[in-house]
Amino acid sequence: MSDVNITIGERYYTKDPQSSDLGRNIISEGIALLDDLGYEEFTFKKLASQMNSTEASVYRYFENKHKLLVYLTTWYWSWMEYMIDYKTHFIKDNEEKLRETLKIICHNDDEITAINISGIDIYALRRLVLIEADKTYLTKHVDAINNQGLFKGFKSLCHKISEVILLINPNYKYANAIVSTILEASHQQTFFALHLPSLTEVSKDSSDTIEQQVYSFVEDTVMRLIKPL
Repeated sequence: MSDVNITIGERYYTKDPQSSDLGRNIISEGIALLDDLGYEEFTFKKLASQMNSTEASVYRYFENKHKLLVYLTTWYWSWMEYMIDYKTHFIKDNEEKLRETLKIICHNDDEITAINISGIDIYALRRLVLIEADKTYLTKHVDAINNQGLFKGFKSLCHKISEVILLINPNYKYANAIVSTILEASHQQTFFALHLPSLTEVSKDSSDTIEQQVYSFVEDTVMRLIKPL
């Protein structure tokens, strides 16, 4: 695998950022600036200044910075789903398929580094998702945003993983709940290890990487919960 093209539906933007050099620059520089400043301090004025462009040009592509954040997180979830399809397509054993899937969502998979995505710094985007993704839905406007279909990427990823769980244990009642929980946990435990270490046993000082430790926690949790009685 070399080049990957992730397509995001038109509901997420005013003008497709993948349709022009300017739009692609908005995405790449937007990721970098959001990663650097954080969502609260990020503005389109600052983004335009970094790009040597105009604020109006950014608004031609995205209605506001929340829409940009939703676009970027949706791209990330779609990329995760693509990686799961790519890495598990020929795996027949459902438990093996689930473990490989969990490795991917925890970034405990060396092949992720083989991807070439023009204009997308996947590691910066992941850092952004770790810290800022919950701001896409922790808002008073969440129902309106949901009605626009703007959480489809996250829902699709959750449903894909929950389907594998139900193949392992068709009687497990909380497939969607455990998947949405471990997706959040995979990010939270990484964040805690880096910034709030007393909240987790995952440690940046361990001989294992944070990704390996988070995978071990997530895999242990999921397999214990879904194991048929």
